Amino acid sequence: MNALPANLRSDLAAIVQHVPRGARVLDIGCGDGTLMAALRDKRGVDARGMEISPEKVQLCVAKGLSAIQGDANRDLEYYPDGSFDVAILSQTLQTAEHPDKMLDELLRIGRDAFVSFPNFAYWRMRFSLLVHGRMPITRHLPVSWYETENIHQLTIADFYALLDYKGVKIERSWFFTHDREIGPTYANWRAEYAVFQLSR
Repeated sequence: MNALPANLRSDLAAIVQHVPRGARVLDIGCGDGTLMAALRDKRGVDARGMEISPEKVQLCVAKGLSAIQGDANRDLEYYPDGSFDVAILSQTLQTAEHPDKMLDELLRIGRDAFVSFPNFAYWRMRFSLLVHGRMPITRHLPVSWYETENIHQLTIADFYALLDYKGVKIERSWFFTHDREIGPTYANWRAEYAVFQLSR
């Protein structure tokens, strides 16, 4: 297999490396299609995307990708059960109106799901909030609190609790700081962001 694109975020690279070859994939909140293109080119998948921004849908189409404009908060219910082998929600869960319901939809539509999100318990964020008393601005959360699309600030510990409540099985997990993978020990304060592969 050829090397992954150098500009591919670490969470996306982990997803690409673990999606089965030839799988049917729905990328929810697909953005400009960077992940779908890597999945198509490196894993030979049948990748489809949903994106709320019409401009980003156009960018996907310009790359020869199949993407539709849609709001994941409302439009996932139109997909039949088991429509895809894999459903992906990358750095989008914290923007969902009802993250718990979106998780249910992911695992209804796909047999497996990949979810990645920024960890609001990361120690640098805790320290910045302690010292400055203001919501931190970081590489992965680069805008002020009043500009952000993030409406549910979750931590890795919060996500574990949600999975336990929902009875969701963790197949694999990865934790990253500054695009470098770290181990799971104390990940709730050491990891900048996390990726989970999930199933029922």
